[in-house]
Amino acid sequence: MTTDERYDVVVVGGGAAGLSGALALSRARRSVLVVDAGSPRNAPAEHMHNVLGREGTPPVELLAIGRREVEGYGGTVAEGRVSALSRVDGGFRVDLADGRSVRARRLLVATGLTDELPDVPGVAELWGRSALHCPYCHGWEVRDAAIGVLGSGPQSTVQALLWRQWSDDVVLFPHTGAAPTPEQRELLAARGVRVVEGEVAALDVTDGALAGVRRATGAVVARAALVVAPRLTANAGLLAGLGIEPVDQLVHGAVRGTRVPADPTGLTEAPGVWVAGNAADVTAQVMASAAQGMAAATAINVDLVLEDARTAVEQLRDETREAS
Repeated sequence: MTTDERYDVVVVGGGAAGLSGALALSRARRSVLVVDAGSPRNAPAEHMHNVLGREGTPPVELLAIGRREVEGYGGTVAEGRVSALSRVDGGFRVDLADGRSVRARRLLVATGLTDELPDVPGVAELWGRSALHCPYCHGWEVRDAAIGVLGSGPQSTVQALLWRQWSDDVVLFPHTGAAPTPEQRELLAARGVRVVEGEVAALDVTDGALAGVRRATGAVVARAALVVAPRLTANAGLLAGLGIEPVDQLVHGAVRGTRVPADPTGLTEAPGVWVAGNAADVTAQVMASAAQGMAAATAINVDLVLEDARTAVEQLRDETREAS
């Protein structure tokens, strides 16, 4: 790819949101390039859940299917990492880390987010398997198991009560977060959720799975799964050059991370730039991200249709003037 290559739309990110948007745009007969770094957020997970029609499908399999579908309608999917976005000649220049660059009339940014995990030894090793964050993604798989919840903020009590839906053996470890209030302790006790005070030092791992939660005192509480609440940070660094900065996103009244502000179609404050998926909403799961990509794609196509019509009018007027 060189700067001579021009596309109606360049999609940055080849996850569910980016591929969904690229599919709709390709079917709308737009020239589309998807640039994908090949590092999806859900790569550590063996299977996806609550994906209608694809329940239990491995994440990499869904992405492979999506790539083939985009390419089947004439779209292009290229492996690479975008290093910079800039506005040029009424459109955009997209620079890749390997020195390649292309031009685009519109941008769809679907770069996802980064899970900033708590600094507890063992959490990163078990992430997506025994160290979990979403009950709707993993709750069924650990139903009736011994579950721990690592405290991280004001929503820890809600987390513990939520996971109690899947198991009657739930322990809340306040860790370095605030201790539950008397009212919260009453709620937890009423649902049979135990509270184990003190800081968590590490996770005990056996054969690649969680065996227990080791406290700073050295005591170990046997657990089969540990729930953590990472900070969810939008991968929005590329947008700074276009004047777009992320903002805090609240979930149940507490800041859970950052997102790129946009309207319901994904249009940002920068004309010609749309965002979809976890970059726009940290709570979006696979199907919601795909829906956002579709919504952004339809809005982008309408925007291009109107621009094409205005350009055609100008050309027609020029031809009429030359003929007269």
